[in-house]
Amino acid sequence: MRKALRWLLALTVFIGTLSTAGAATAAPSAASGPTDIKDRLLAIPGISLVQEKPYPGYRYFVLNFTQPVDHRHPDRGTFQQRITVLHKDVSRPTVFYTSGYNVSTTPSRREPTQIVDGNQVSLEYRFFTPSRPDPADWSKLDIWQAASDQHSVYEALKPVYGANWLATGGSKGGMTATYYERFYPRDMDGVVAYVAPNDVVNNEDSAYDRFFAKVGTKECRDRLNAVQREALVRRTSLEEKYARYAADNGYTFDTIGGLDRAYEAVVLDYVWGFWQYSLLKDCDSIPADAAHAADDAIWDSVDTISGFSAYTDQGLETYTPYYYQAGTQLGAPTIHFPYIERELVRYGYQPPRNFVPRSIPMRFQPDAMRDVDTWVRHHATHMLFVYGQNDPWGSERFRLGAGARDSYVFTAPGLNHGANVAGLVPDQKALATARILQWAGVASPAVRSDPSAAKPLARHDARLDAGAVEREPGLRP
Repeated sequence: MRKALRWLLALTVFIGTLSTAGAATAAPSAASGPTDIKDRLLAIPGISLVQEKPYPGYRYFVLNFTQPVDHRHPDRGTFQQRITVLHKDVSRPTVFYTSGYNVSTTPSRREPTQIVDGNQVSLEYRFFTPSRPDPADWSKLDIWQAASDQHSVYEALKPVYGANWLATGGSKGGMTATYYERFYPRDMDGVVAYVAPNDVVNNEDSAYDRFFAKVGTKECRDRLNAVQREALVRRTSLEEKYARYAADNGYTFDTIGGLDRAYEAVVLDYVWGFWQYSLLKDCDSIPADAAHAADDAIWDSVDTISGFSAYTDQGLETYTPYYYQAGTQLGAPTIHFPYIERELVRYGYQPPRNFVPRSIPMRFQPDAMRDVDTWVRHHATHMLFVYGQNDPWGSERFRLGAGARDSYVFTAPGLNHGANVAGLVPDQKALATARILQWAGVASPAVRSDPSAAKPLARHDARLDAGAVEREPGLRP
């Protein structure tokens, strides 16, 4: 009888084991869901498809993602935020990119994406259209809310893209990647921030004046300064040309407060704009004898570099979110013009408040950048900052303190606001590439033992790889 009971008990246990094993085997199949990447993305709550665009070797999707207007109170409304996904393979690392402005819907690949041969998720910054809540509560446009946008997207996509993630961006996008790391330091495996300004004390901007006193060569500085001054000397005749230009294009000047203010703002951006977007060799394109140059030569040079549409209502409208942030948290530079007679400069560098409609309230928060700067100095881990030697925005930059770990600040000689890893001196280029590969989890044993062996894993694609600096008209990072 005991034998029979023991046999029956054993049989029951055996059958239970089989059932459990069968359930365990079946579970992944039931839970795996769709296998096509588009179906997997669209199965994520809050994601909807705008369009899919073909590109050889990739799948490229333009998507909307439902975000709360206020991450502290997610029940108080949502909006649709635009994202794009350049899909390579779910087993590859993913680069999370933002420019800090609008997102392009044309397939492109940022430098870290090429280095790691990975996927790329690109995010449009909140309040840049079409990623703007309606109605727009501008108090919900701050660096924490934007970082929380990235965190939400990461949490939604991480189950699909399970390998390592890196955050990246250039200029305002580099700032954005840094702020994201400050508020959500456990999300990313590394950060590559390009040419990211760091205006810790908004009212102290002497670093910019020192930069412009020595950048490039004296001959180039003198040419640029002379053209800028001459544009102010000829203010009356060139403003007449500006008025015709505005009328022909339907431009207005209500936000900044008039054509005269807009004209001076464009002219005062001239020297800064040259060094931000041009190289020393481009000085040959600047009129050599400004005092005897034709009006059209002065106009064309200023328009090419600064853009006379920048401070029109129509030019400012796209960038209202940036100027709002500059006037509430990010800060904005002010420089002086010792080579221009005081009576020629009526307004000087105007504050961001002048570039935002008065219907939008603004109040500056001086502690926002101090907090980020302190955090980077003491807690940066797996962070790489790349600057250009001749880029004005690098005058106030991120620096590392004793608390930083496996983090670096490198400067590319002779480069401007488009500085990148490829432009670094050889040993820094190799080290930066090796660390990016390591943080992404794809460094080979050879690279781990010898950083000089590090090279991008994907071949260069002239159409896909964004090599040139993203030009933002007006004084914007």
